Amino acid sequence: MESKVGRPRSERAREAVLHAVDDLLVEVGYAAVTMKGIAERAGVSRQTVYRWWSTKAEILFEASAADAEEELAVPPTGDTLGDLTTYLQALINFLANTHAGAAYRALIGEAQHDPEVAQLLAGKDILGDSARTVLARATPDHDLDDASARLIGPVFFAIMSGRGPSRLDPQELARRFLA
Repeated sequence: MESKVGRPRSERAREAVLHAVDDLLVEVGYAAVTMKGIAERAGVSRQTVYRWWSTKAEILFEASAADAEEELAVPPTGDTLGDLTTYLQALINFLANTHAGAAYRALIGEAQHDPEVAQLLAGKDILGDSARTVLARATPDHDLDDASARLIGPVFFAIMSGRGPSRLDPQELARRFLA
């Protein structure tokens, strides 16, 4: 039987850290978020934070990925247009209105000049994974990587370029995608 090194990870401490990083990001911005600040906000020691994560980007990514998996899960209804519309609405909401979406957007920006953050994002495609899940049901005969890029692209561009969600009509985007 293997023995584990160190104390077991406390799920309560982990959740506190993940919530703290989202809150701090929204309050002070990516550049001002520190591991010390995250630990203080979460009510845990810095040692606890560093035991599980090496960087604030890793914490933000874990928090964002977990929330994205939940928020972007669209149960199948059998209505392709409806499912794609529901997914696009969830994507718009995630990217534009949630703390996790703000974290993801911050990481995308940081990845443009930090190779470690870029590598972190390249390791798990949280938006693409969610889109491929919906698309596998809606358009199973298509290249899911290409289809997910085409589905996500207009929303991603609009949000990341500051145009905001008000100009986006999820049903019209879904119709255009299917055409």
